[in-house]
Amino acid sequence: MYDFMALDRPSTPLVDRGIALHKMIRLITMGLGGEGYLNFMGNEFGHPEWIDFPRGDQRLPNGEIIAGNNNSFDKCRRRFDLGDAVYLRYHGMQEFDRAMQHLEEIYGFMTSEHQYISRKNEGDRVIVFERGNLVFVFNFHWTKSYSDYRVGCLKPGKYKIVLDSDDPLFGGFKRLDQDAEYFSKEGWYDDRPRSFLVYAPSRTAVVYALVEDELEPAGGRD
Repeated sequence: MYDFMALDRPSTPLVDRGIALHKMIRLITMGLGGEGYLNFMGNEFGHPEWIDFPRGDQRLPNGEIIAGNNNSFDKCRRRFDLGDAVYLRYHGMQEFDRAMQHLEEIYGFMTSEHQYISRKNEGDRVIVFERGNLVFVFNFHWTKSYSDYRVGCLKPGKYKIVLDSDDPLFGGFKRLDQDAEYFSKEGWYDDRPRSFLVYAPSRTAVVYALVEDELEPAGGRD
């Protein structure tokens, strides 16, 4: 994404889609990918260019020639300046990556022994899972947002949002109240002993935590 990435001009549906899915895919990879998270060459802010080291032509044993790039240094770089530029939308994606790392530092969910995927609803395009004492809710639907959407949980109590991909800090649209509280209800749902109701906007990923475990939001707000 090269065009329409400046904050002083309107975005486009294509850019909005790309940024939303970029954040969701990275978080679900971090949430379900095991005990480690590997980033790649500027992916934390959506590096818009390929990275290509200087290469000459290569002749294979069968005589076939693989063309090089004329030993060009043009793409031999990473545009870290794009992620640091506060006037570009790349900066919001980089801030989301920072918030993901901060979430792990606070809760240590990647090394938690507790992991359970409670919902994979193909029709709703919703995935819900638990890591540690966190509940992750992903709505991949491109148009549908769900009010009073019930998600299962293990522990009873009050839950609050600790990471929201729709936060304006990350280039989102602020469709959720960061101060809202969510109370669990007894009763089995999605093979979990309890559940609570959430609002799940389209193309968002939201992480909820028990208030007893909450230290500070992953965005680092005061």
